Amino acid sequence: MRWTYLLIDVFSILVPFLYSFHPKMKLIQWWKPIFIAISLTAIPFLAWDVFFTVKEIWGFNPKYLLGINIIYLPLEEWLFFWMIPYASLFIYYSLQYFKPNWVLTNQLVSIISILILLLTFSIVILHYNKWYTLVNYATLFIILLYAFLRKRHLLKRFFIAYLIVLIPFVLVNGTLTGMWTVEPIVWYNNAENLGLRFITIPVEDFAYAFSMLLLSLILIDHQVKIEWNKPHSNSN
Repeated sequence: MRWTYLLIDVFSILVPFLYSFHPKMKLIQWWKPIFIAISLTAIPFLAWDVFFTVKEIWGFNPKYLLGINIIYLPLEEWLFFWMIPYASLFIYYSLQYFKPNWVLTNQLVSIISILILLLTFSIVILHYNKWYTLVNYATLFIILLYAFLRKRHLLKRFFIAYLIVLIPFVLVNGTLTGMWTVEPIVWYNNAENLGLRFITIPVEDFAYAFSMLLLSLILIDHQVKIEWNKPHSNSN
């Protein structure tokens, strides 16, 4: 049972990591910009993670942990910030490689972005007194606004990829929040969030996943343009 969170981390990245060496797509060739982007993204997320833990805005059930802590956080939580983003990025770039025509129009990107920005801005204004809600939606607003103004080309595929990412996200995050376990691995202080859940997952976590993936993509795009001339062209 103490291996539960660690196993969730490992199984989340296992298939994406192995398929990164696939001779056709071979995503591993861009390991350096991807690793740098994930690491830079982890910095603010880990910082507020520590803050949330110290303030008991959320916490971790020791029954499902190895018991190794680094700066108030369990080892498994540190690994989460490298393994889960990598698995999500793999989905994004797989979509780019295998389904290059799955992109939204500029008009649709603008409509979706503006609607999300208006919604998140409203949530921040109305619930500024709830730490978990405030930080998650304010972060989403800032990152999406920057992407909309400076990296709009990423959003053409990002919105589609995010919907696909939600499938494994619900399984992983649902497990962490008690969907399959007697007690949740990660617990939340509902006084600091909206109190709305999808099954067992706080709605703020969907903003969390959105921001973490989009910020990683932006930071990768600042370093290199990951693209292929056409699908299946790298077969040797």
